[in-house]
Amino acid sequence: MTLPSSGLPSSVVVPREQTQAILDRRGAAAAQIKPADHYTLADRLEQQAERFAERPFLIYGEQTLSYAEVDARANQMAHTFYAKGLRAGDVCAMVMENRPAFFCTWFGLVKLGVVVAFINTQVNGRPLLHALETTAAKALVIGEECLGNVLATEGLPTLAYWLVGDEENRWAGDLPGFIDRQFATRLDSAPRSAFPRDIRAAVEAQAPTLLIFTSGTTGLPKAARYSHMRWMSSGDVMEVTLAATCDDVFYCCLPLYHGAAATSVTSTALRAGASIVVRRKFSVSEFWRDVVRHNISVFQYIGEICRYLLNRPEQPGERDHNLRCMLGAGLTPESWQRWIERFGPVQVFEGWGATEANTALINVDNYVGACGRVPDWTRTNLRLIRFDVENDCHPRDENGFYQVCEVGEVGEAMGFIVNHPEIGGGRFEGYTSADATESKIRRNVLREGDAWWSSGDLLRQDADGYCYFVDRIGDTFRWKSENVSTQEVADALGDLPGLELINIYGVQVPGHEGRAGMAAVLMQAGEVFDPQALYALSEERLPRYAAPLFVRVSAAADLTSTFKLRKVDLQRQGYCPDACRDPLYIRDEQSGTYQPYSRALLQRLELAPFVVADHG
Repeated sequence: MTLPSSGLPSSVVVPREQTQAILDRRGAAAAQIKPADHYTLADRLEQQAERFAERPFLIYGEQTLSYAEVDARANQMAHTFYAKGLRAGDVCAMVMENRPAFFCTWFGLVKLGVVVAFINTQVNGRPLLHALETTAAKALVIGEECLGNVLATEGLPTLAYWLVGDEENRWAGDLPGFIDRQFATRLDSAPRSAFPRDIRAAVEAQAPTLLIFTSGTTGLPKAARYSHMRWMSSGDVMEVTLAATCDDVFYCCLPLYHGAAATSVTSTALRAGASIVVRRKFSVSEFWRDVVRHNISVFQYIGEICRYLLNRPEQPGERDHNLRCMLGAGLTPESWQRWIERFGPVQVFEGWGATEANTALINVDNYVGACGRVPDWTRTNLRLIRFDVENDCHPRDENGFYQVCEVGEVGEAMGFIVNHPEIGGGRFEGYTSADATESKIRRNVLREGDAWWSSGDLLRQDADGYCYFVDRIGDTFRWKSENVSTQEVADALGDLPGLELINIYGVQVPGHEGRAGMAAVLMQAGEVFDPQALYALSEERLPRYAAPLFVRVSAAADLTSTFKLRKVDLQRQGYCPDACRDPLYIRDEQSGTYQPYSRALLQRLELAPFVVADHG
């Protein structure tokens, strides 16, 4: 595939046949690996380590590890884990920040045929216990930098705990008794020689290799299964899409536990024999320095990262780089245009999907604002199904089936579930929880007996087949690239002293992706809203991205005939003082409270005034 020479975003519709030709090449790439193949992530690593032995694979600060070196270190890990009793099919959890040891540990585990469960480096307490329980992990590999979170968790289950040192974050205290003291010694003396493939010889490509927790909700997210086949196919597809080669350098600045970095970035770089620049955490100030210093050509973004970079004051030489393309989701048309104007011509592959999705969209035309295109709806398992936002339901036709959206209509994106022993594409691999898996399946959607994966996302298509993300359905909204459950936020804040009712919903903030959280609170008779108490409660119980950014103190509850809290009108009024006659407050982390609404406070927080849409 040849990328557009200019890289400039386009508002010119390319012929459907041109787009379809690229999608056909992607489809052919996705079908290379069959479900029953005895071919795994570890096999691909070893093949590429032989093929690109001395080429750089991981670049971290001043450190560069070749393909052969990463493979050798993974062998050491594999020999050690095997000696410690892990076997093919076992689950091993790992919690570690972005660094070379993450990859070597992960790859060492897959050499055994072990399923690896990535744990969020920020969690402790109940979420950590939930992660270990729902994955049925037999062991937890702990990066030394994450040991504090583990030690802060009471009631840890009885399993093996292995510590992988971190020279940048040495643990100052004594190690607890449950940490295996022999692991580090055994690892240091482990051979770098190839780990025997026959240990994993029976593992099929359709078997799970990863368990990745969805960002799904603010409470206890679900562990999605990710097969060897799907992981490798992702790299096969994106190699074709990006025209990636061994000369490319990928930038990994998103957390590896979150999915995109560990799947799309790593699988594509490995498939192409390219290099990955690994950054422990994203840094606004270091981003372009890294891009220039390491000659980075590809990076995976989320919309929030792009917004941070665009909000930074202009620096000399911002266009003096070799970044040729970027892939991700959540880039608004405005940010897209500003990005190109400021940083130069870069091909943007904006997409839509989910960790557990059995379907996806990608914009291969550089067409501003679209998250993908469907030139021919008969050649995809994706459909947009009509959804009634006001009544929170899918309208049905005279035969009782759901209805496919017409051009311009907003509907839920659903993926037809393909269940064929020789076809990997279109499968819904589900979660470790059978109930959670079933909850995402809709049956008898367009005909009797069919089954569809329900995304929970609302999209619309235009007359040329370009698709646009609209919002999350119902009680979930996206903010700072995380999905926030309104019910869980309401539960967390529900015992605020003097509270009668709390209604949580998302509101649009001009210039920002997704929706920010807003709370409508109704106080009990004689009680007064305490903004500092709400702030303290949100700090104690919620991640900051989930804490309501705005609060309105309502005089009465707005309930439906079935006593459900209304949200549509509240969302339309947002935090506009002219539309909302109730007292308004804005979350202010500087003062540690919710402050009364003012234009000056909005300006200090770099938030634009709310714009009430005309629904007339």
